[in-house]
Amino acid sequence: MSKILIGGAGGAPSEGVINSLLLSKKQEEIIGMGAVPSDLVMSHARRKYIIPYANTPEYRIELLKILNKETPDLIHFQNDLEVYHGSLIRDDIANVGTKVFMPRHEVIETCVDKWRSWQSFKKAGLTVPENIFIHDEDGLRRAFSDLGDKEGRIWLRANDIGGGGMGSIPTNDYNMAKAWINRYNGWNNFIAAEMLGSQTVTFLSIWWEGELVVAQTRKRTGWIHGNRSASGVTGVTKVGITCSDGQVTDIAIKAIRAVDGCPHGIFGVDMAYDQNHIPNPTEINISRFFTTVLFFTKAGLNMPEIFKDLVLYHEKPILPRKINPLPDGLMWCRGMDTEPVLMTKELLDRELIQL
Repeated sequence: MSKILIGGAGGAPSEGVINSLLLSKKQEEIIGMGAVPSDLVMSHARRKYIIPYANTPEYRIELLKILNKETPDLIHFQNDLEVYHGSLIRDDIANVGTKVFMPRHEVIETCVDKWRSWQSFKKAGLTVPENIFIHDEDGLRRAFSDLGDKEGRIWLRANDIGGGGMGSIPTNDYNMAKAWINRYNGWNNFIAAEMLGSQTVTFLSIWWEGELVVAQTRKRTGWIHGNRSASGVTGVTKVGITCSDGQVTDIAIKAIRAVDGCPHGIFGVDMAYDQNHIPNPTEINISRFFTTVLFFTKAGLNMPEIFKDLVLYHEKPILPRKINPLPDGLMWCRGMDTEPVLMTKELLDRELIQL
């Protein structure tokens, strides 16, 4: 029986993958590792190993101990920090005999750096919001002057590794923006951008040596606890809905090829619509599935299973079509401490009683 080691076990992004793999036909042994004991104890992995955070010197040593003990056939990481640092030691991992299925490291470096990925999108001729890297207060003033919308607002976000809208805020107040950057010690690390609309869509895809294997699009209607975040973004989707749109597909594939001429691995393109209803790529979540990947699995498209079958058995999926094989309009409704529900708008309307 093959073994698969999953990083970040117990956290929602990794558990979506673990639970999908546990539904796989081949029934590999799933092992988890993580740095947060209170998360790790909740994982559905068979065995669970504590490991330091990926950006510490001890991480490599402890990871190799786990690999030597368990000898897993495949390792997969599910957060940007671990993707980045795990990629740096991929040769050490391979020397133990464990496989990784990741893009080249320089592609990962581009995608976890929002400024570099924006530059790649812009160079490729894609429609993207204008960005300014904030080095000092003069740069911040220029951002308000050059990028502000009708209400004078700009979008501020941190450039370095981190998801879930970390460090992001929309504001039309210079003093607030300055205080926000100071709060994060963010001079020379924050980016200002033109405001986009609240409608977002994600194109999640798996590639093998330049060939698209499968892709599915999902739009989002709101964030869990978005009203408790300064930016309104938490990275935790409240309702996801399957959809298909040729324009979204075209832009997403161009964004992927803008950062990698021969894509290999997982590429999740996040897009937000501008005032002309054009989806603008904002980032590529590289080498990891999004948190709600179990949505697709329950709907009939097990992307983690496809992922591991490619690398472990060199098997490609048999699908009705590579792009958007799921029907449009499937809904994945989520909340805190409640089991997600898969349904359609018609089922939802029938379930609810209105007096």
